Amino acid sequence: MLRELSIRNLAVIEEVNVTFHHGFHVLTGETGAGKSILIDALSLLVGGRGSADMVRYGCDKAEMEALFDLATHHPVWTVLIKLGVHASSEEMLVIRRELSAHGKSSSRVNGQLVTMTMLREIGECLVNIHGQHEHQSLLRTEQHLEWLDLFAGDLLIERKQNYRHLFTQLQQVKASLRELENSTRHNVQMLDLYRFQIEEITNAQLKPLEDELLTDQRRKLMYAGKRMDAVSEAYSLLYGGKGLDMVSKAVAKLIDIQTYDAEKLNPLLEQLQSAFYQAEDAAFQLRDYRDGIESDPDLLSQVEDRLDLINSLKRKYGESISDILAYLDCTILDRDKIENRDQMLEELQLEEARLYEQALTLAKELSQLREHAATRLSEAIEKELGQLQMSSARFRVQIDTTYTGQAENKHVRLHANGMDEAIFMLSTNPGEPLKPLNKIASGGEMSRIMLALKSIFAEIDQVPVLIFDEVDTGVSGRAAQAIAEKMSQLAKKCQVFSITHLPQVACMADHHYEIRKQVIGARTSTSVVELIGKIRIDELARMLGGVEITEKTRHHAQEMLDLAHRQKGA
Repeated sequence: MLRELSIRNLAVIEEVNVTFHHGFHVLTGETGAGKSILIDALSLLVGGRGSADMVRYGCDKAEMEALFDLATHHPVWTVLIKLGVHASSEEMLVIRRELSAHGKSSSRVNGQLVTMTMLREIGECLVNIHGQHEHQSLLRTEQHLEWLDLFAGDLLIERKQNYRHLFTQLQQVKASLRELENSTRHNVQMLDLYRFQIEEITNAQLKPLEDELLTDQRRKLMYAGKRMDAVSEAYSLLYGGKGLDMVSKAVAKLIDIQTYDAEKLNPLLEQLQSAFYQAEDAAFQLRDYRDGIESDPDLLSQVEDRLDLINSLKRKYGESISDILAYLDCTILDRDKIENRDQMLEELQLEEARLYEQALTLAKELSQLREHAATRLSEAIEKELGQLQMSSARFRVQIDTTYTGQAENKHVRLHANGMDEAIFMLSTNPGEPLKPLNKIASGGEMSRIMLALKSIFAEIDQVPVLIFDEVDTGVSGRAAQAIAEKMSQLAKKCQVFSITHLPQVACMADHHYEIRKQVIGARTSTSVVELIGKIRIDELARMLGGVEITEKTRHHAQEMLDLAHRQKGA
């Protein structure tokens, strides 16, 4: 459940800190007081879209923070682990979001930064906000199938995952088949080019890193003369220039006197002897290196021709030899596809037929599960509608299948969810035929149908916080009372919030909050006050009688509260 909500500098709210409880909460107040801003804050905290316009005028940023107390087995803990967010089910969950006046946004869960995508995934497990605009989702038939599948339960969800895996393979094969069928003329034009490119690269007989070895070889051949002169001179200096002889004589001089000051002279003698041997070894290596230097203009010409060929291929096919060889492999595959087009076409057609039959089998299983679920869902919704003063309403989930082709060649059209399309059908009056919701339901009826759906799905989706933003608009009298009673019953399964202007709804709440707007220092500010006792009676009286509160409206308000307590107790 939602324990606390803190809001700072959001729209007309300067600072609000509210503590909530279990059960049914209502938020009331004058029009424009800022009731919906609390819902907007919660929407932002669970990943809703924000804008700089929402920041209070003159402030740098808006801040929102919510504290959730959740059961250890709640699905959100699994989501947090999957997203890499550190959280313990033994502790409360803290969500914080900041919205700057420049439009930038940052979000944290238990102090850890999260992206908006991550926040939305977490928020879907925590809060379900239903406003008047959400009636439109009832009119979208694609949403009906999702609701039906959710109601059907785990077995259908598991079967649908298996089906979607197979359907994805089928779509990939179809895409390959279309590509092969649509590219016939282009492929014929490309075949000669592919053959030329394959022959050109293959004839070059490239080897990995060959260009680096050739570049090194060319450098050595180009500077063979310069290397020969430098090495010969170095060798001559060591031998012809008596370099080694001078070091040898120096060693002999030190040997003659080493006994006179062994401590000082012995290390120097060892250094000179080591230098002599190292210089002698270097001289021999220089001689061998000089003898191995080759100057071959013909070989240099061959190396340069080979490098020119490789560089020419690089300009056409890749930046390195490995890129050229990879391009060759791809080109061979493309050539083979064209040359073996008919065979590949036949193989793909057979694979498409095989996958279609397997997917169709799974789709039929899904359809059977949906038929059973549709009957149960229709009965459950009719029962809920009966409790919402629509006892004569008939509700059905119509499941249709779309076909492609004609007569004996027609096939079931498969889509990502199987072969079915679900349409919610309603008849609100006896003797009237069932029709799609978008052709029959009024605003008040849509509110009650949505409330019926929420009542059914409250335990299924395990969302702990359910918010209704003026969903009772368009209803009055006994229908409004029925909606209030239904939300009160629903609050036994989850925490329910409702923004309302109807006293019938407000009196059924377990906790009543008033949103007040006031002007302090030429600035408008909104506050939230939990109403208890006489203050709550006065607010109900205001909702009943308008601005002026009389003893009669107070008496009526008290009577409504007493009836509500008895109703909830019953």
